[in-house]
Amino acid sequence: MGGRALIAPGGDATLEIGDEMPDPIEVRKVAIESVTDASGLARLIDEGVIEADRVLAVIGKTEGNGGVNDYTRILADRAFREVLVEKGTRTPEEAGRVPLVWSGGTDGVLSPHATIFASVDPAKAVPTDEPRLSVGVAMSEAILPEDIGRPAMVEKVAAGVREAMKIAGIDDPADVHYVQTKTPLLTLSTITDARERGHTVVTEDTLKSMDISNSTTALGIAVALGEIDMPSADQIHRDLSLYSSVASCSSGVELDRAQIVVVGNVRGIGGRYRAGHAVMRDALDADGVWAAIRDSGIELPERPHPSDLGGRLVNLFIKCEADPSGRVRGRRTVMLDDSDVHWHRQIKATVGGVAASVAGDPAVFVSVAAVHQGPSGGGPVIAIADLG
Repeated sequence: MGGRALIAPGGDATLEIGDEMPDPIEVRKVAIESVTDASGLARLIDEGVIEADRVLAVIGKTEGNGGVNDYTRILADRAFREVLVEKGTRTPEEAGRVPLVWSGGTDGVLSPHATIFASVDPAKAVPTDEPRLSVGVAMSEAILPEDIGRPAMVEKVAAGVREAMKIAGIDDPADVHYVQTKTPLLTLSTITDARERGHTVVTEDTLKSMDISNSTTALGIAVALGEIDMPSADQIHRDLSLYSSVASCSSGVELDRAQIVVVGNVRGIGGRYRAGHAVMRDALDADGVWAAIRDSGIELPERPHPSDLGGRLVNLFIKCEADPSGRVRGRRTVMLDDSDVHWHRQIKATVGGVAASVAGDPAVFVSVAAVHQGPSGGGPVIAIADLG
């Protein structure tokens, strides 16, 4: 594809953009009505809103338990990939390389859904010199079981994030507002594999490895974006002062490397969408959610209400974590002591309720295990707006 001419800011001159300028982005949220439902994606393709071969990534919530054995992620993955193959020209192998990041567990009012990111023909995009959404996707080197929770994984993720930024056309880390990843966790099989090759693993608790995989990945994102220096091995999953404000990390059994989706804003790319971010300082911080929405370009009154959004909010993406102090705003909580319902599910339902009350929509992306993702006891909030 050749260069394209854009009006330069503040004048009539044109700026020639070469092949390195990424295509503009279309982003839509669709409901998932059953565990294998991908009809929302199929409908967008049939209606010509997006093209199957231009789908860059899908980020969604499925209705399983959110644990190591949450196979609803695999079922959703298969259903969406089948639509990409059926409706486009990709082979199953090519469709298999599209990052589909599934976070299991729709506790409380959270509703299963998927957010679809696709490129569009520049000729069909709304022209503007204002910052607009750009997406870059990349895969890291293979992450070995012995890498998880250790500096090797941090380095591999950081390299992948830098590559995804290049693909998105983002030079300044300040223009990155969201990095969504999916990484492997430890299973009995991969632990055995490491042992047979003469290596140790950071833990043999497979559920705990989910949290550790997420936290190590977040540090890789923070390193790539210059938010922190390279951490030492003993800081990983321990030094809670280290975090990324834009990382949202999930892990599962369905892959052996980091799937990386970088979302940011680029001037001159055109299109209708823009990203912004902030952080929730604790599980009740609705103001942090509103701050992210404002940062995405939606103007709001001093004391906003969901009706002020006017249909312009595409989705919210939030990571959350039970405060390790066992307290929220000075009050004692018992999530971390509850042997009946794991705290993962309790904090996800809590933050999901706060976010849904802001958005006026329970189909928001809220994911747990947020060590090194936002401040301790809180988490990053990313908003994507449709600015028309």
